[in-house]
Amino acid sequence: MKRPGEMKREFSENDTAPLYAGVKQMILDRIHSGEWPPKHRVPSENELVVELGVSKMTANRALRELASEGELVRIQGVGSFVAERKGYSALFEVRNIADEIAERGNAHEAAVIVLAKETASPEVADALELEIGGFVFHSLIVHSENGVPVQIEDRFVNPSAAPNYLEQDFSSVTPNAYLTAAAPLSGSEHVVEAAMPRSWECKLLMILKTEPCLAIRRRTWSGKKIVSTARLVYPGHRYRLEARSGRMVDEQGI
Repeated sequence: MKRPGEMKREFSENDTAPLYAGVKQMILDRIHSGEWPPKHRVPSENELVVELGVSKMTANRALRELASEGELVRIQGVGSFVAERKGYSALFEVRNIADEIAERGNAHEAAVIVLAKETASPEVADALELEIGGFVFHSLIVHSENGVPVQIEDRFVNPSAAPNYLEQDFSSVTPNAYLTAAAPLSGSEHVVEAAMPRSWECKLLMILKTEPCLAIRRRTWSGKKIVSTARLVYPGHRYRLEARSGRMVDEQGI
């Protein structure tokens, strides 16, 4: 880590670029020079705010874009780290829930609660990197397995990435399947957290208000364009996350 004030001086030398771009370049310079090697923890949003004198939104955008570009790995509640150049693979795949349910030999059903064109809230506009107050496509769908609700999919879509989104029958094809075909996936971002369900989520999932849930916030890219941002909510007792990497070997290492 540079001594206090050194990062700020270097940052100020490139003040003709947008603030977030300047923060990104400062971090990239450290990475590409080898000063910050793979797995090195980079300064947090708050640390960047104090050291560089930028806003928290500027620091957040810089770190977020570097993560989407594969330069950083962000771990919720822990921090941001320089991504490994080799042998790195994402923990999560962007899979179609209908396929997952079918692989278990069960029946998938989808109930479309909302499918509409709406005005983007500040939060949604920021996630999709669109203008606040612009139009976005919104879908709210409950996915069930053998008649039991297992996921609420609350998704906002960039209209320019999938202009025919509202014309689809999402009771027969999932948004995941449609968007994968309409705007082929090139990258994704996941944030996982435990959450207590909201009242309306309890009704849709048919659970008690005291039932802990798993919430995944997912953004997907096609090329350099953000296609959608979604909040996926699962009842805690009906769902679990699994990940496996590498290959299985026997005791002899064969």
